[in-house]
Amino acid sequence: CNTKNACFLSFSQLRQTVRKFFAEKLAPYADEIDKKNDFPQLRNFFKEMGEMGLLGITAPVECGGTGLGYLDHCIVLEEMSRVSAAIALSYGAHSNLCVNQMVRHANEKQMEKYMPKLLTGEHIGALAMSEPNAGSDVVSMKLKARKDGDSYILNGNKFWITNGPDADVLIVYAKTDPEAHQRGITAFIVEKGMPGFSTAQKLDKLGMRGSNTCELIFEDCKIPAENILGPLNKGVYVMMSGLDLERLVLASGPIGIMQAVLDAAVPYVHIREAFGQKIGHFQLMQGKMADMYTRLSSCRQYLYNVARACDKGHFSDCAGVILYCAENATQVALDGIQCLGGNGYINDYPMGRFLRDAKLYEIGAGTSEVRRLIIGRSFNAMYK
Repeated sequence: CNTKNACFLSFSQLRQTVRKFFAEKLAPYADEIDKKNDFPQLRNFFKEMGEMGLLGITAPVECGGTGLGYLDHCIVLEEMSRVSAAIALSYGAHSNLCVNQMVRHANEKQMEKYMPKLLTGEHIGALAMSEPNAGSDVVSMKLKARKDGDSYILNGNKFWITNGPDADVLIVYAKTDPEAHQRGITAFIVEKGMPGFSTAQKLDKLGMRGSNTCELIFEDCKIPAENILGPLNKGVYVMMSGLDLERLVLASGPIGIMQAVLDAAVPYVHIREAFGQKIGHFQLMQGKMADMYTRLSSCRQYLYNVARACDKGHFSDCAGVILYCAENATQVALDGIQCLGGNGYINDYPMGRFLRDAKLYEIGAGTSEVRRLIIGRSFNAMYK
């Protein structure tokens, strides 16, 4: 194996390797990251992931990646989310939303320029679609890119951008032909420090604290035409083809959160006593544990089956899997709080963090309502 890449012979070996790494390098900081909404060691942590080959897990070996599949990617993000869902979200934004999009659409010159530092962790990546009035309805975006010789001038803003305050390289979607609506959107590669590009103060979020999020501001920001990612005015194709894979990989986050809830709740109910016995011996509590376990197990198998299909080139059911996993994670987190009773409601225990982090997955990467629309429309398309 290349020393900069991880050598994983099986899914089990991959899981055990990253579990040990996250337990040592991330777990000791997880509670503090949430409380302070900050992870000062983020860049060092990314560089260590780069040394393991985790930042380009789906990137081909010939361009410095690890050359693994989407199921491998899901396993890594699941195990990281079990420790810190917030930092796992930042990892997903980098490795899937940025790196994987570039692998799929960048030309050779762009790959040579940007990929090496993204894969080592020297640079952090992000993707910018959402705007203050264009979330799930991304094609209604207002950010405009006006052609100016061999460049484009961007004016407008983006909002809710994961890794925004930290990113060195961003994939940004803008309207290059406003009259063409969805057929006039183009993807651009934007670098930190480009004149006219700035970031606003990071947001103080309910959950996913420490995964830095902010508004991006473009004021006559000049982007070279050579930084167009994919074809001109074909940004919707770049965007939509990536959204399925985004939903797939990010569905791993709720799995990790559910596992973390069980990690905390099951031992607790077998230590805590009430009415002369361990509360885990009460039938109602046994039923709750059974519900939590079966929710996790069904979600995990659903995710892995969809990931295997994606590895074979069948990108269907990604909206379904993130819908199912996200809503179950919120319920499992609520059940976990109930298992701990009063202790579940105080911040000395991590249950509140699990719930706050889980809720994001019903909103980000398309709301639960939009996911239901996508699934419903897929049935409609079968009966045209």
